[in-house]
Amino acid sequence: MLEKLKPFLEQLQKRWRHFANNRPRLSRLVKWGGIGISAGITALFLAWAAVLLTVPSVRELEQVRAQIASDIYTSDSLLLGRYYNEYRTVVPVEEIPQHVLDALVATEDERFFQHEGIDYRSWARVLVRTVLQGDESGGGGSTISQQLAKNLFPRRDYPVLSLLLNKVREIAIARRLERAHSKQELLGLYLNTVPFPENVFGIDVAARRFFDKPPIGLLVEEGATLIGTLRATTYYNPARYPERALQRRNVVLGQMVRNGYLEPAAGDSLQALPLALDYNPVIRNEDIAPYFLAHVRKELEQILAGIRKPNGDPYNLYTDGLKVYTSLDSRMQRIAEIVVEEHLAEMQNRFDEHWRGRTAPWMDVRTVERAMKQSRRYQLLSGRGFTEEQIRQAFEQPDSITVFTWQGPKKAWMTPLDSLRHQLGLLQVGFIALEPYTGYVRAWVGGIDFGFFQYDHVTARRQAGSVFKPVVYAQALRAGIEPCEQIPNELIVYHEYGKGDWAVKDWRRDDPEPHFSPDGKDEDDWIPQNADGIYGGSYSLEGALVNSVNTVTVKLIMRTGIEPVAELASSMGITTEIPPEPSIALGTAEVSLYDMSSVFATLASQGRQVRPQAIRRIETHDGEILADFNERPVQQVVDSSLAALMTRMLESVATVGTASRLRWRYGLYDVPLAGKTGTSQNHADGWFIGYTPRLVVGAWVGGDSPLVRFRNFENGQGAATALPVCALFLREVLRAPGLEQWHGGAFPGLPPESLRRLDCPLRIKSPEELLRDSLLADSLFRDSLRLVDSLLLDTPVLGPN
Repeated sequence: MLEKLKPFLEQLQKRWRHFANNRPRLSRLVKWGGIGISAGITALFLAWAAVLLTVPSVRELEQVRAQIASDIYTSDSLLLGRYYNEYRTVVPVEEIPQHVLDALVATEDERFFQHEGIDYRSWARVLVRTVLQGDESGGGGSTISQQLAKNLFPRRDYPVLSLLLNKVREIAIARRLERAHSKQELLGLYLNTVPFPENVFGIDVAARRFFDKPPIGLLVEEGATLIGTLRATTYYNPARYPERALQRRNVVLGQMVRNGYLEPAAGDSLQALPLALDYNPVIRNEDIAPYFLAHVRKELEQILAGIRKPNGDPYNLYTDGLKVYTSLDSRMQRIAEIVVEEHLAEMQNRFDEHWRGRTAPWMDVRTVERAMKQSRRYQLLSGRGFTEEQIRQAFEQPDSITVFTWQGPKKAWMTPLDSLRHQLGLLQVGFIALEPYTGYVRAWVGGIDFGFFQYDHVTARRQAGSVFKPVVYAQALRAGIEPCEQIPNELIVYHEYGKGDWAVKDWRRDDPEPHFSPDGKDEDDWIPQNADGIYGGSYSLEGALVNSVNTVTVKLIMRTGIEPVAELASSMGITTEIPPEPSIALGTAEVSLYDMSSVFATLASQGRQVRPQAIRRIETHDGEILADFNERPVQQVVDSSLAALMTRMLESVATVGTASRLRWRYGLYDVPLAGKTGTSQNHADGWFIGYTPRLVVGAWVGGDSPLVRFRNFENGQGAATALPVCALFLREVLRAPGLEQWHGGAFPGLPPESLRRLDCPLRIKSPEELLRDSLLADSLFRDSLRLVDSLLLDTPVLGPN
């Protein structure tokens, strides 16, 4: 053949040379054109080869499976939620009815069992029947294997000829899928990966969404309805467009008759049936513990970063179908959410009334500006390239905005800036309940509504106030200060003579660099004051803790040293940096409720360090244990006898001290209870953390801005804001059936020697106070005598002369 063509080719070459010699400019153009075409063909070939190199091998495809959502369970076996990229669950092909598989093949790929991944006849059919004749029953041009390849390996964005190169890649993957799996396995993989209406993936979720049953229970007409939606999931959504879905279902049934999967009579009967949905859009428990789920997600991502699959790949929380067993108890969680709503709704009403008719400090321009720049709307507009002026205009443009209220979400016509002002004035909350010794988190509420406010106030950092004081008193006991030592309650001026060098101000000592504020005071002076403004007399350690006496607490940290207190706080669970300032004794350090609950759990666990534990176990989809946190090493950070002393002192706080309303207002009389209230500067933060022998509970209440606060201590103190959340929670848990394992118990008893160390008056009054009390008693005694005389003589009572 080549010999016959040789003379023709030689003649063609001569003519080409003659043509080129006579047209030099055209010659160069043709020459470079030929080079360009050759380069283009070469580039196309290289691109083609590069695409084929990205195709998984048969061995890799044998291991492939659909993306599977990871399931999160509570300790009482409730499915709490799922993490996923595509919302799906996976079922074995054996649990999918044969009629569903038949409907799929009849509609999507009639010759599925005859071809090896590519059906060339179908391409011609698409051109003639579907495109030219408009017959939608003809099906698409891609086989089920090609569609599966696209589902498992989404298309890529190539610089040139993207559609063509993706098609080549899908064809290659489809051919290899056919070699890696049986036809039955391919059908199962397809039905577990394909998207159905409403952005759900897989036959299992679709069956439960639209017919409220697992796939194995689907009737023929129900399976045909779901298969029919695959043509266009939105257009044929049976919940939104039932008439379209019914028409498409009947097309599927007709295809099943045409391909011999149904008898004609059966097909006619099924086509006459109405579209009977049992629509169930809610198939998850998203209504409880959303803040907890968000926290668990972060923990899981950190844990999984250090765990590898047998092939060396990292586990993917969103695609590998992990089973995560948490410590949360759904019954306690519901109690927590109910009491938070009950107390915060009532408190918000009181707060609004408290500020009614007054200018709120959080409405100042700077605070609103800061809130605007921290908002998601601002970040979104900024990310899109809007200028500052354009963003401000957008925030001042009225719109229909849904805002949070305690009566439910409310739509209002307002500017985004007004909605921010509304949000700023809302009181927020953080609450946690965990077990001592194990640290298992049993309840977690991070805010008033996750839908509106995703910021978690359990892990947020705020000034601790007096809830930090137990750390100071524990360090005082460690330093050898006796519990019964009487410490004067007096105003003292402390002065910083150098960085971190604090001492009682010596008026005779020269300050090399005095600093004065505008009012003439030395800025390096500090005068800690009591919240009640009362001074005089002296307190034992227990008495000072019971009454939360600031002056005594500062004296203790000055004696023990600031650094040892900070070190003890860190060993007991504080993870944030604690400034080297004596004011940390009064809770000026910013800490989280999460960390502070660890501090109190350490005391409740006889000095053993306890960190809140949200995750108990992680398993693969096949049940292999990846991580088990039920057994953790125990570290003794506080001597057990000292922890028992602290518990006894904190019991007094809950009985006769600042937290005594646990008893007299909320009726927790017969429960062993220890705890401490806390209130930060200007009562912007209210705290309470306490514990029974079997539960540690903690709450924080305040505004997202410290400017959001009550104007007086009575309303803003932790005993009024945060303590009621814990009290209401404990009251409900301790009376709830089914939660008996958290009832009862007793704190470790104190040996006689420790009891003797606490056997002293909580407070000793000063001589001046005793004299004043004596005069007052004498006056009352005289008044009572005159009252008796008046009653006996029936004469009016005269005042004192």
